[in-house]
Amino acid sequence: MTVQGTGFVPPARADGVIKLAVLAVGGQGGGVLAGWIEAMARAEGYAVQATSVAGVAQRTGATVYYLEMCPPRSEAAGGRVPVFGLMPSAGDVDVLVAAELMEAGRAILRGFVTPDRTVLIASTHRALAVSEKMVPGDGIASAAEVLAAAGVAARALVAADFEAAAKGSAISASLFGGLAASGALPFGREAFEAAIRAGGKGAEASLRAFAAGMAAVAAGQPAPAAPAAPPAPLPSPRGPARLRKGWAALTAQVAALPPPVQGIALAGLRKVVDFQDLAYGAVYLERVRTVLRHDRAGLVLTTEAAKYIANAMAYDDVIRVADLKTRPGRMAEIRATMGAGAVMQVTEYMHPGAAEIAGLLPARLGARVAASPRAMARLERWFGHGRRYRSDGLRAFALLYALGGLRRWRPRTLRHAQEVAHLEGWLAAALAHAARAPDLAVEVIRCRRLIKGYSDTHARGLSKYDRVMAGIARLAHRPDAAAWARRLREAALQDEAGAALDGALATLRSFA
Repeated sequence: MTVQGTGFVPPARADGVIKLAVLAVGGQGGGVLAGWIEAMARAEGYAVQATSVAGVAQRTGATVYYLEMCPPRSEAAGGRVPVFGLMPSAGDVDVLVAAELMEAGRAILRGFVTPDRTVLIASTHRALAVSEKMVPGDGIASAAEVLAAAGVAARALVAADFEAAAKGSAISASLFGGLAASGALPFGREAFEAAIRAGGKGAEASLRAFAAGMAAVAAGQPAPAAPAAPPAPLPSPRGPARLRKGWAALTAQVAALPPPVQGIALAGLRKVVDFQDLAYGAVYLERVRTVLRHDRAGLVLTTEAAKYIANAMAYDDVIRVADLKTRPGRMAEIRATMGAGAVMQVTEYMHPGAAEIAGLLPARLGARVAASPRAMARLERWFGHGRRYRSDGLRAFALLYALGGLRRWRPRTLRHAQEVAHLEGWLAAALAHAARAPDLAVEVIRCRRLIKGYSDTHARGLSKYDRVMAGIARLAHRPDAAAWARRLREAALQDEAGAALDGALATLRSFA
């Protein structure tokens, strides 16, 4: 949390107008916050004008709320109320409140924040934009860069995690507390609290969040962080004694692995057993041990393989998706996340393609169906359009629950056969380099990161993986092969369409 140079400074303009903008996205209560500010100013005898312009730039749409206010009998204005503007202008904002960190960054880019006059109050939490989520790799923008820019661009900066301070209430209330504590407006705390009380419904919860927002600012720079506590022990498994005994035998095998590998191997084991069963977990550990026997990279190869083998074995299929949607705690988690009351409706959008349906068939039959354009066209016609199911109702829940219960059938399916064949080919390709070029083997193992999701997302990932592996095969003899493999993989993760990967492969072809 950062507090830098706060305090009310009277506007330099002759008319005494204070100009304030609030930038918020859908669901953050930006309109409520603007309403509180307007009501408070009017109660204090100020003339006020408030406007808002909704946008659809990202997430559910960013909205700019803009207020101008001044004492009604300003001597400098000759006792006249000035004509107020409708929208903020670059270089002409006294106070800017950003309900999310990247909104503060956008305000800086638009020129709303200037070092000669603007007090910037920003929440440091993130609500990721669609452009960040859609990047195949890590598309999250740098929060540190935005905070560094804010420290330079603003006259005064108040930055804290006001979302956390809200503690279940709307962030608008904690931001209102941050605005009060900043001293950016010429009103006392009582005026702020009176505006909240005048709103009526939910006032007590909003007042608590308001106080927490003030406290976050008043705390100033946080104390040095305490050393991280050791991770809590994983809960003991529950179930029949036979299954608990089998699990104990598998964890004993994990304990026999080298210590640097044990943590990730235990997490991987839990993932694959949850995905299928104990026997599947035993197969996972045998694959990890196979990689360990070939490891010449100081256990880096085995550690990376323990992670990506688990991800490959716990692939996303129709059975897995249905199982996750009917887990006992899912409805409670949705209710807590959305802040829903007693009445809640949950609608699932399902869009299985012909490939997903064929993948549920027995391996041989599914292979024949997948090889038949006519059969696949028929499946696409029957199943290829989107469906919406109310999973809070008995009928849809029962359908999903039945699908999720097909895990015993999974090993017989075409999709499972395809995944196993791909996994074994990937491991073989990596281990082929383990003795001669251990660093290249590690990079090949990491290429599994390209494959994720299901349906179209899975198909795009497979396509990129195949192209990257073909490129690695062309340069495996080079001394810088590992660096090039890393470059190809990272290029594939830069964009969904694969333009960066096309450029890297074109460069690679120029070597020939």
